[in-house]
Amino acid sequence: MSADLRSFINELHKSLEQRQLDNAVNILSRAKRALLQLNALTPSDSTPPQILAQAREILELGAITSIRLTDSEAFTRYYQQLQPFYDHERHLASTGQTDISKTSQRSIITGLYLLLLLSSGDSAQFHTVLEGLIVEASLEGRRVEDDPYIKYPVELERSLMEGSYDKVWRATKSETVPTEDFGLFSNILVGTIRREIAECSENAYESLPISNAKNLLFLDSEGAVVQFAQERGWTLRDGRIYFPFQAVAPPPPGASGALVPEPATRGDKAFAPPLYSSVVIENTIGYARELETIV
Repeated sequence: MSADLRSFINELHKSLEQRQLDNAVNILSRAKRALLQLNALTPSDSTPPQILAQAREILELGAITSIRLTDSEAFTRYYQQLQPFYDHERHLASTGQTDISKTSQRSIITGLYLLLLLSSGDSAQFHTVLEGLIVEASLEGRRVEDDPYIKYPVELERSLMEGSYDKVWRATKSETVPTEDFGLFSNILVGTIRREIAECSENAYESLPISNAKNLLFLDSEGAVVQFAQERGWTLRDGRIYFPFQAVAPPPPGASGALVPEPATRGDKAFAPPLYSSVVIENTIGYARELETIV
């Protein structure tokens, strides 16, 4: 049966290399049935180490397949299924038994999971996972940043906390992206950043030139700015973007009918600035001012 599992693994590698993801899904279905028959979907001391290593590798390939299918729920399930295998392998290594973790892709899978949490804005779970990695690394006499697959999402998160979105943008476009699979998150993460900047800009400005907004929002063209503005309900006039609740110019001070502005609202609830908004707005304003001096 071990030979059968190895055959599944070889087929999965081939399908992923050829980008035949539907075929990979079918192979995974058959492989997991085989693991179920072997009682190897969860690790146990009674299961031969070679079978456990192959089971773990199949689940890792399933996680990679899910990432490439942009199926975050499936990837999360694979990540959770893999944790008992990683724990079991660490236990075997710590007790001096056969080390079966040499082919493990744990660092890659964990780094991708951190990046998924970052892209979805789940800061609490991100720090929960990271804290566990930091403790484990310190017990082994190393730093968590020594692992390039973990270092990448950690540094992105730090830049996001600072509101340094330009650093995040550059990082997602640079050679520091560990693998092609990490690059798949670029559009998701940049989309999250773009929405955050858009919300902060709505609170920080009355209007912006379209040319400045292109750089501020990390968009490739002014046409993309126009499309993005229309999607958010911004008003476009005379080469400028006018943000909601400020699209119509108020009457001059002292003029008859002048109203004291009220807090902007979204629906029935007062619009609360996003997390770390003071830092984000400060950086956004500074960045925009720099752009204006260039333009």
